[in-house]
Amino acid sequence: MSVALDRETGSDYGSGHGRAYWAVADCWNVVRRGLTHYQRQPVYIVWQLGFPIVSVLLYGYVFGSAMRVPGGGDYREFLMPGMFAMTMAFGFMNTAVAVVTDSTKGVIDRFRSMPMAPSAVVTGRGVGDLLTAMAELLILAATAFAIGWRWDSGFPGALGAFGLLLLLRFSLMWVGVWLGLLVPGPEAAGNLFVVAFPLTMISSVFVAPSLMPDWLGTVAAWNPVSSTVTATRELFGNPVASGGTWPEEHALLLSVAWPVALTAVFIPLAVRRFQRLSK
Repeated sequence: MSVALDRETGSDYGSGHGRAYWAVADCWNVVRRGLTHYQRQPVYIVWQLGFPIVSVLLYGYVFGSAMRVPGGGDYREFLMPGMFAMTMAFGFMNTAVAVVTDSTKGVIDRFRSMPMAPSAVVTGRGVGDLLTAMAELLILAATAFAIGWRWDSGFPGALGAFGLLLLLRFSLMWVGVWLGLLVPGPEAAGNLFVVAFPLTMISSVFVAPSLMPDWLGTVAAWNPVSSTVTATRELFGNPVASGGTWPEEHALLLSVAWPVALTAVFIPLAVRRFQRLSK
């Protein structure tokens, strides 16, 4: 009881720790809980990476010989930044499933009844998802190197590209949190693939928008995923195949602006929905 009272006032008389310490400590406990699930059931990571890895092999080797990059260039080098972005975009479904599972099983309610920092549930989910995203990028990058993909712009450019990919994942994470608190159960969250599939397919992940019909190419060029894909291709030094449209010419700007806008919209929506759970 004394620990709960002390945390509410911002300090722990026994240890002298303040509110910030407990916020970080509780956040880490939530992160550790999530990572323990992957440690005990690593098949989850394998499952999450299964689709992009199969897509790399399918599009890179089966269809790759028939695909062309406007302006020239190796198709597999053109493809890999798109596969990185697609993996980050699909991550919001995993977030939604995890959140709705915790919500329906009463885990979130138990967290809220415990003497822990209220922010830990949200920040812990965010940090845990970013750590998982880093692991996914590492595994997928190793797969890309195995099939001959390389970045040609130096390490600083590659580091910036991976940073943009994580920024996209961070912004879509809040979409997943909001949807996870909105849908009735894990089965419904699994059906979000219907949303994620067009989001990634109608983009520049696999082909340049200039090769699509005009109306579809316009939609693909303005897709937030396309902005990240084009910007990372530039930073990696891979073939870009820009069609000269405004969003393609300003991809680096939009690769930051889109995630910032999505975060600004969906964090308040997620927080509001989280607050309504107790009503």
